[in-house]
Amino acid sequence: MKITGPRRFLLIGLAAAAACQTVPYTGRSHLVLVSAGEETELGESSYRDALSKAKISTDAEAAALVRRVGGRIAVAADMPDFKWEFNLIDDPKTVNAWCLPGGKVAVYSGILPVTKDENGLAVVMGHEIAHALARHGSERMSQGLLAQLGGVALGAALSSRPEAAQRVAAQAYGAGATVGVLLPFSRAQESEADHIGLILMAKAGYDPTGAVAFWRRMAASAGGGGPPEFLRTHPADDKRIAKIEEELPEALGYLKK
Repeated sequence: MKITGPRRFLLIGLAAAAACQTVPYTGRSHLVLVSAGEETELGESSYRDALSKAKISTDAEAAALVRRVGGRIAVAADMPDFKWEFNLIDDPKTVNAWCLPGGKVAVYSGILPVTKDENGLAVVMGHEIAHALARHGSERMSQGLLAQLGGVALGAALSSRPEAAQRVAAQAYGAGATVGVLLPFSRAQESEADHIGLILMAKAGYDPTGAVAFWRRMAASAGGGGPPEFLRTHPADDKRIAKIEEELPEALGYLKK
């Protein structure tokens, strides 16, 4: 039976209310129609697909650095259900990093000259892990489910309209992409990841004030061309840095604990 008219909008509203969740640290409410298990499964499959098409770095020292920084931030994130994995991809031309649901992290070697040191890398990995902690990918998928399938949860959508649901998932998680597996996050989500990332790196024992210098280097790395992949939806401009500076006192409070 097809539901139309006011009843349909009522059901959508009820589904949205039931799926409303709160982002850690910021307290923002957002719509999540994807279960944690479904999200983790999608992250795992996308990660394996991306790695199968990438060249894993053989630089043992750099790879160990990525694992060390990632491990410390993972402890700070306190997500016991995540199956953390950290890989360094050998691609000096790609200035990027990402984290898929379930703690699947990739860093491209092209970003290491910009991070410069362990603390700079912690800025990047804190930011990317913050996206997974805040469930930004699921939020984006939920928006797609709401727009295309009327607010149906992913499990129900896969049963009733599998092709449409899979299309929404591919749009959200970019399955099969080799660069920046996730599609660009919104500017609001990027700003939120900056905020949470500062806290995570501070909890891990890194100095969050280093984020200001990192984002200045990142902005400068664009040179005369377009912005690096890492900055595609949130340019590292003065407003971003000013916002980070406003949030530093809160993050530093976690460093002292």
